[in-house]
Amino acid sequence: MSIVIYLVIAVVFLAYANGANDNFKGVATLFGSDTANYRRSLGWATVTTLAGSLTSFFLAEALVSRFSGKGLIPDILIGSPEFLLAVAIGAGATVLLATFIGFPISTTHSLIGALTGSGLMAAGSAFHGQVLLSKFFWPLLVSPFLAALSAGLLYRLLRYTRLRMNLTKESIAYISGPENFQLFSSRRGAPGMERSRLAGDIPGAHSAATVYTGTVWGFPLQSLLDKAHYLSAGAVGFARGLNDTPKIVALLVGVQALQIRHGLLLTALAMALGGILNSGKVARTISKDITPMNPGQGFTANITTAFLVIVASRWGMPVSTTHVSVGALFGIGAATGEIHKRKSRDIFFSWVLTLPIAAVISAVVYLLLNG
Repeated sequence: MSIVIYLVIAVVFLAYANGANDNFKGVATLFGSDTANYRRSLGWATVTTLAGSLTSFFLAEALVSRFSGKGLIPDILIGSPEFLLAVAIGAGATVLLATFIGFPISTTHSLIGALTGSGLMAAGSAFHGQVLLSKFFWPLLVSPFLAALSAGLLYRLLRYTRLRMNLTKESIAYISGPENFQLFSSRRGAPGMERSRLAGDIPGAHSAATVYTGTVWGFPLQSLLDKAHYLSAGAVGFARGLNDTPKIVALLVGVQALQIRHGLLLTALAMALGGILNSGKVARTISKDITPMNPGQGFTANITTAFLVIVASRWGMPVSTTHVSVGALFGIGAATGEIHKRKSRDIFFSWVLTLPIAAVISAVVYLLLNG
């Protein structure tokens, strides 16, 4: 079998791993805030990510060029199937390993690590480390902090606006049986901690949810918020497909293994399948384990993520949707004082380890292929 065929298989493997780890990140706030159940959230994630993937060819050509390795390694290696195969296997194996453990890591980060590992093995001193630092490392480092800061500030601004408009929220605990009993109501819009504590404090209560009251422009606030929340989650899924698909397709462009439209379609379908079959553990981590959230907080995190990722895609900046979306959740958790510090620390360490693990796997694969 031709090594180009192996390369196509490896790229499909990487796309599948990407979907398994990343597809749910856009809709994590829907599931985490109990706005939608797991199945409905996953369906919405699949549709919107697929739409972003198919749109990426028209709006994100700069990322295809950047992730081909051009400028990072000698041009002769860009068309080397062995080099690209090692990159795809190194990045895909790293992402899939994190998925099985339940950690949301960055496919972008994994690809950069794999490019670095294979590039050092293949090019040695000709590997352009300064390009890696200027074009890849700084956007990845800055983006989660920018997302956390933006989400925290936007949440406080929206909450202040809601209070000024005298719009309130109520926390309702659900008790087994046909009746729902309202157990807490706040005219001041108290922080979300009441929501998470109610179910544990009331005998027989198994969960609690936040419901916003009042009207805006004659429409119920809760209904408007739910629709906006779905749209914002869809925007994140669309932005993720727009940002990630070109990075994966770039591995096929260098050797002309497939026409770019065929590669785009194959990558999009593999990403969708990975999300459908293997996103459960990561979904739990980002939806429930970072911070409790209500619909308003989830909407705020989504708006922040979608805006930053779409802007980055438009300008060809290789930011990580994972870092941005999880960073936004960190910002919400910090603003409400409910961030789960241990889980956040574990996620941070998984981000630190992503690049070296992908680099080592990719370097070993390259050495084996050229042994």
